[in-house]
Amino acid sequence: MDRERLVSELEANFGGTAMTRRAVSRQAQDLADSGQIEADMQYRLTADAVVANLADAPEEYTLVERWNWWMGSLDLAFGEYQHFHVRPDLEDTQH
Repeated sequence: MDRERLVSELEANFGGTAMTRRAVSRQAQDLADSGQIEADMQYRLTADAVVANLADAPEEYTLVERWNWWMGSLDLAFGEYQHFHVRPDLEDTQH
């Protein structure tokens, strides 16, 4: 997982604050490192795969909502993805 590339792709495709992009990219890295996607879906998690999956979320969703929507879908299908969610209130935090 190329986190720098992912952060750039998240900004270009979904916006969000620097803090939310870092949080999502950190969770994506943790998800990639866990091997769960490979075990459950038989593909390696890449920046392109993250962006493609987040693009499937409803258009009006924020970056964090998109990420949590995807994690919720994976959790329903396979279980054990809840701990990869990003705190929704992170978007309300001003730094």
